[in-house]
Amino acid sequence: MKARLSLLLLFLSTLLPAAAQLPASAPASTPASAPASAPPPAAADSTLPRIAFDKTTLPNGLELILVEDHRLPIVAVNIWYHVGPANEAPGLTGFAHLFEHMMFAATRHLPRGQADRLLEAAGATDSNGSTDYDRTNYYDTLPANQLELALWVHADRMGYLADVLDQAALSNQ
Repeated sequence: MKARLSLLLLFLSTLLPAAAQLPASAPASTPASAPASAPPPAAADSTLPRIAFDKTTLPNGLELILVEDHRLPIVAVNIWYHVGPANEAPGLTGFAHLFEHMMFAATRHLPRGQADRLLEAAGATDSNGSTDYDRTNYYDTLPANQLELALWVHADRMGYLADVLDQAALSNQ
């Protein structure tokens, strides 16, 4: 099964002000004892912010979602691979999480730890990854003028991890 890849570029300043405008508490959910005919909650809550975005699918299948906001000079790059434990066979588990860790190791162009050092030197304040049921993602938050560096680091991980994947690298995990 071919894993789809999504690239999500968010100007973080879009999310922070929007989060501050959300109500302090979520509306109460329908109690379990409510009759089955109770109307569903409103589909669109007018108190939630609307975030405009552009979405493009590149010829290689990469989906690009761009949310732009120039109030702060920062950018968040968030790469999502649509693969996680949901894609693993019974008895053969842990591969998505293993490769999450391996993507932070070396590549053909970046020795172990060099990607982190480059991003931190460029002002990155948040670089990490996570694996969930049906996705694995990697993200960085850094000054907007360093977007090209973040994209290059992620592209290098995508394209050249296999060149240095060996037993020593796997044993380190």
